[in-house]
Amino acid sequence: MRITGYRILTTVQDWGRPIGDANGVYADGRVRVPIVLVETDAGLTGVGLGSHVEIESVFTAIEGEDPRSVTALYDRMLRRTFKAGHAGPVFGTIGALDTALWDIKAQAAGEPLWRLLGGRDRRVPAYASGLDIGLDDEEFAAAYLAYADRGLRAAKIKGGLDVDRDRRRLTLVRDILTEAGRGARPSLMLDANETWTRKQAVRHVAELERTLDLTWVEEPVRRWDVEGNAAVGRGIRASVATGENLSGLEQHRPLIAAGAVDVVQTAAVWGVTHFLRVATLAHAHDLPVSPIGTTPVGLLHAATSVPNHLVSELQDLRPALGLSLDHHVEDGAFVLGDSPGLGLRVDEETIAASAHLLPHPMSGGAHIRPERAGHRLLPAGVDEEAVLNA
Repeated sequence: MRITGYRILTTVQDWGRPIGDANGVYADGRVRVPIVLVETDAGLTGVGLGSHVEIESVFTAIEGEDPRSVTALYDRMLRRTFKAGHAGPVFGTIGALDTALWDIKAQAAGEPLWRLLGGRDRRVPAYASGLDIGLDDEEFAAAYLAYADRGLRAAKIKGGLDVDRDRRRLTLVRDILTEAGRGARPSLMLDANETWTRKQAVRHVAELERTLDLTWVEEPVRRWDVEGNAAVGRGIRASVATGENLSGLEQHRPLIAAGAVDVVQTAAVWGVTHFLRVATLAHAHDLPVSPIGTTPVGLLHAATSVPNHLVSELQDLRPALGLSLDHHVEDGAFVLGDSPGLGLRVDEETIAASAHLLPHPMSGGAHIRPERAGHRLLPAGVDEEAVLNA
């Protein structure tokens, strides 16, 4: 079997409500979801979700190769890009192709990927993640009631801009999940998305911890700040979670070696092979791993095969337009199916018909770092200049 070509598509995740984090909000709730289809001469097509950036160049590393040699082909793609660097969206392109190759490999074996990778339990524990910073309290509560109805008893909210608002919303979601769990204490997480300095992070979280028990605080400072993450970890009770935006094993290594991370994260768009390698590195340091992503299907399969998986992110309860998934959510977990491969199917007609919903690639949102991030004295929304000059 040989790799013969690829096709690229872009669909949309339509949340039907505002989504975002401390960096910005997508007011219409629509985000682009790039898709890569890898074709073979055996009639099998693999699906990967991730970037298309420089795909023409990256694909030359795997064209004509046997897709079942997936880990070796992953390293070929890394070598093809090492001079210019494989960070950022290029790493996402490698991840999308890698995930598609794993899909083909499992399809060829006639098995779901989770079983091919050596998983035993098809259930993958999940936590709710509503990308909720743009919601008012009523909308916020409704969103987490929907997660609670699926049995979720852990939740991560977006915050970091106003400690009083964060306390109120964490308390609200705690009460919702506690009631749904008939008194069982839920796990609560706060994601600041790199919006704080070290001291801001410690002050903000320490204030919350006066009345709340947080499982982890995510990306409290910049992703590459080893000493900063370590300092935050020493100053708070909660664990520090980070890693979703690190593109390469070598970027995880210094954080793990320095004890600067307690929960090691990887993003679904970086691919299955990357996750497996990061999980092994984390396991060598007795650290848990937690996948991140809107549609983390590849990493859900991979999570069943590693000994240190903790919990996986569940964002929108619906898949992107034109995608169907052979898994469902019940009793607080993803439950993977038996379809060969990823169990991910693409309806190209639906995607084509939804093209008018795609936001412009340069439109604003949470992917743009605000000018004042890490340099705020007062909560967001307060005119600092006016207050300081009063």
